[in-house]
Amino acid sequence: MKKLITTTLVTVALTLSGNVLAGDAAAGKAKSALCAGCHGAAGISNADIYPNLAGQKKGYLISALKGYRGKTRNGGMSMMMQPMAANLSDADIDNLAAYYSGLK
Repeated sequence: MKKLITTTLVTVALTLSGNVLAGDAAAGKAKSALCAGCHGAAGISNADIYPNLAGQKKGYLISALKGYRGKTRNGGMSMMMQPMAANLSDADIDNLAAYYSGLK
């Protein structure tokens, strides 16, 4: 009985944490206005020097934004991206990643 309860609790916790980590694409879209200047309104850049964000893998976007925020990602456009990412919360980053990864 104790094992059943433990297994049930672990399953519920994993299910809920997966939903929390999923990010909210609608909230990401609302937050993406700051990104649109360089990366385009729909995540497709109009300039060759800025990467497209639409369709990028979610894990990559999360890693990149957290790296810029923590100033561990340097080089390239980090001088512009570090200040942009500095005020993003983990939830903001998850939401932006959910939004951009869902675009094609």
